[in-house]
Amino acid sequence: MKFPNSKWTLLSRAMAVLAVLIVPAATLGTGSRYEAQPSLPPAGDLAGFSALAPIDAHVHLYTDDPAFGAFMQRLNLRILDILLIDDREAYFKGLEPQRADVLKVVHSTGGRAVLCTTFSPYDLEEPGFAQRTIRQLDADFEAGAIAVKIYKVMGMEMKSKAGKYVMPDDPAFEPIYEDIAAHHRTVVAHIAEPDSCWQPPNPASPDYEYYQQNPQEYAYAHPEWPSKAAILTARDHLVAENPKLRVVGAHLGSMEADVDEMAQRFDRYPNFAVDTAARVVYFMLQPRDKVRTFLIKYQDRILYGTDLGATAKDNTEKALQEWEDTYERDWKFFATDQTVEYKGHTYKGLALPEPVLRKIFHDNAVHWLPGIMGKS
Repeated sequence: MKFPNSKWTLLSRAMAVLAVLIVPAATLGTGSRYEAQPSLPPAGDLAGFSALAPIDAHVHLYTDDPAFGAFMQRLNLRILDILLIDDREAYFKGLEPQRADVLKVVHSTGGRAVLCTTFSPYDLEEPGFAQRTIRQLDADFEAGAIAVKIYKVMGMEMKSKAGKYVMPDDPAFEPIYEDIAAHHRTVVAHIAEPDSCWQPPNPASPDYEYYQQNPQEYAYAHPEWPSKAAILTARDHLVAENPKLRVVGAHLGSMEADVDEMAQRFDRYPNFAVDTAARVVYFMLQPRDKVRTFLIKYQDRILYGTDLGATAKDNTEKALQEWEDTYERDWKFFATDQTVEYKGHTYKGLALPEPVLRKIFHDNAVHWLPGIMGKS
C-alpha cells in the first residue's frame, strides 16, 4: 500500500486506526504528533521503506536519465536535489550548467526531485552583492526552489580582501538570510567537516579514503585554516541571529562524532535540524542505546539524507546499484535489530519505533522543507 496519497477503503481505514492504537505508548516519544497510518510491511526489506513515501533530503543528481525517474517511482521516493558553488571544481564554479541540469531532473522525474538552489559567496565585498544575490534567489524560488545551500568554502577556503577567512555569519550574508526566511524557504548548511578532517590520517576513519582522494579538502594539511570549533561557532551564531530562518545542518551538522553535540544545539535552537547525509555510519560507531535514545527524543529534528548523486558521465546502472544498496543498508539499520555490515565491520540495527521511522524518513522533510511534496 502506498500513502499518504492513496484513497483508502473503509476496511483499510479501520485497519490503520487499529495499527496505531496497538503501538505501545512508550514508543511515541516526547512531543510527538501522530495521525492514523497503516502498518508498515515487514521492516527487513525496502517494502517498508517505500511504504513511507520516503524523502531523501540530500542528493546531488545532475543527469535526467529516465532510469533515475523510474527508480524513484518504484521506491515511491522523493529527493531534494542540491546545487553548490565551489570555485575549485569546474562544474561547480557557477550556477550553470548545474542549475539547468537539475531543472531537467525535476521535469524528467515528474517533480519527485525538487530544487535546492545556492548562490556564489565569492564576491561578497563587491557593490550590490546582496541585492544581486537576492534577485537570483527570488527567481529560483519562482522556478520551484524550496531551499538554499550554503557550503563549507565559508570558513574553509574563502578569504576577504583583508586576508581574513570568511565565515557563514559574515554580515554581508545577513540580508540574504533574511530574504530566504521571508520567502519561507530553508537553508541547507554544509558548514565544516568531520573531526577527522582536522586530525592525522587514520585508516580506521570512515572518511580516510575521501581525504586521501581529496587532499584539497583536508584541513590537517592546512593548519592555517580556522579550527572546526570556530567555524561551528559562526554557524551557531547564524542560526541564533535568524530565529525565523529554518536551518538544516547537512551531514549531521558536522557534529557527527557525538550525539550530545547535536542535542545541545537542538535544545538551544528551535529553528535547527540536521540531515544524515553520508554520516549514518557515525551513528553505528557510537553506543547503540545512546543513539537510539537520542533519535527517539529528538525524532522531530533528524531528516534522512544520503549525499548520493550522479552526473551524465557516470554509469547509470552502477550508480543506481549504489543508491539501492545505500537505501537497503540504512533502512535495515534504522528499522530492524539485524546486523548491518559497513566496510568490513558489523553493527546491530536500532529497531526504531514505527512512528519515529515515519518522521525520519518522511514527516520531518515535509516540515523542514515545505514544498518537498510539490504543489499538490
